[in-house]
Amino acid sequence: MFYLTYRPRKIEEIDNSPAQKTIEGILQSKQIPHALLLVGQKGTGKTSTARILAKSINCLENLFAKKGSSIEPCNTCKNCLSIDKGASSDVVEMDAASHRGIDDVRSLIKEASLLPMYGRYRVFIIDEAHMITNDAFNALLKTLEEPPSTVVFVLATTNQEKLPLTIQSRCVIINFRKAKKPDIVKMLKRVSSAEKLTVEPKLLDLIASHSEDSFRDAAKLLEELAIQKKLTVSEGKTYLGILGKEQLLEVVDKKSLKESLLWIDEFSKAGGNVKYLIEQILEELRVLLLAKNGIMKEDEEPLPVTFSMVELSRLIKLFQEAYNNLKNTPVETIPLEIAVVDFYNTGKIKT
Repeated sequence: MFYLTYRPRKIEEIDNSPAQKTIEGILQSKQIPHALLLVGQKGTGKTSTARILAKSINCLENLFAKKGSSIEPCNTCKNCLSIDKGASSDVVEMDAASHRGIDDVRSLIKEASLLPMYGRYRVFIIDEAHMITNDAFNALLKTLEEPPSTVVFVLATTNQEKLPLTIQSRCVIINFRKAKKPDIVKMLKRVSSAEKLTVEPKLLDLIASHSEDSFRDAAKLLEELAIQKKLTVSEGKTYLGILGKEQLLEVVDKKSLKESLLWIDEFSKAGGNVKYLIEQILEELRVLLLAKNGIMKEDEEPLPVTFSMVELSRLIKLFQEAYNNLKNTPVETIPLEIAVVDFYNTGKIKT
């Protein structure tokens, strides 16, 4: 899969630019914190960054090995290669979603007392750290506060607020903010080049706009389009639910229920993705709602529709419900079709 195959392997390749600069600054200072807390939503590069950090401080061919001035991992020495393969005894990864109890943490603490076998540091990467139980956190607290000099803890979480303040206060916190569109496009270009894909540049912008601010989701979407050989802007728009002439909301506003259902049927037969279509519709409705209240952004042009405030509110609720029902439907278009039918059944309500 693209997002696994093309994970960043060096500091300069970390896609999240604010986090990349922070990590770079820490490594250049040569003052490695004994505990770091990586905070951010899914797919923003936390685990990849943790592994790169582990490689950098254990590399046999860089600044930390007193060979040159580069802080980058060489990715060719035995330490870098074993960490990349997940085979290094000096880098321990624990998924707290399934190893969250006090016995798991006690085992981790015992591991932390051992000296590194091949590198300079033992690095413990704890993913989904907010899942650890309170008793387990209490057991970890002392070790986290005063670990052996050869140990670095890297905690990663999507829910910082669920971690005890006592744990947070003992970590250097690095925020992985939502992926920025230019950073996502840069990553997509790197993947496209490696895969030798001929992709229209504007399609990469389109993918970035529909990636939910996630590098992982953007890479997965590029892979979906590549598999189906839909690498032009027009093909991407169809797949994502942004058909060229009239969007579904315009059809619903100006035409009949029959025309709206026909639009959905043609969209489905063309291979369109209903999930992305509903996401696009909800975004368009949000822009319309803001515009109705005098809030406009330069890069957001509301659709030429005549929905009232009451109708906009009703549509948002219906399409949100349709989105939530997608995971339980045997036919993908049914929740969308029901949303449109229910809207027409309420009749036009102008205010």
